[in-house]
Amino acid sequence: MRRLAPIVIVLPLLVIAAGCSTGKPGGSVTTPTPTKVIGTVPQEATATVPAQYKNGDPVAGKVIFKTGPCAGCHTLADAGTTGTVGPNLDDAKPPLSLVVERVTKGAGAMPSFKGQFSDKQIADVAAYVVKATGGNPNG
Repeated sequence: MRRLAPIVIVLPLLVIAAGCSTGKPGGSVTTPTPTKVIGTVPQEATATVPAQYKNGDPVAGKVIFKTGPCAGCHTLADAGTTGTVGPNLDDAKPPLSLVVERVTKGAGAMPSFKGQFSDKQIADVAAYVVKATGGNPNG
């Protein structure tokens, strides 16, 4: 009986191990690599910023941000603001094209400021937000 004890313990482990595999289910999959492209390959859309919103003054933009409606809704460490209605701009690090789009067209809870701010003021505040957050000034 003592000789059967190790077999009784090892036998179920062997049965379980026999059903296991270290490979992937279904084996390996090989996909062919195309050698010829017919037509055109889609290109990633590049964001464009209208000329009147390029080359804003970040120093003037900081004043607009802190004294305008931006400060009440957005968190931006450089401006010392802690708004929670809009996104945290430090985390978002938005590119220039997105800042300009949001300020001019609005989105979600944010209204458009196109009629309230001049094109120069929009360019300035956008330049400031991008510089303060490290966003892409060309995107």
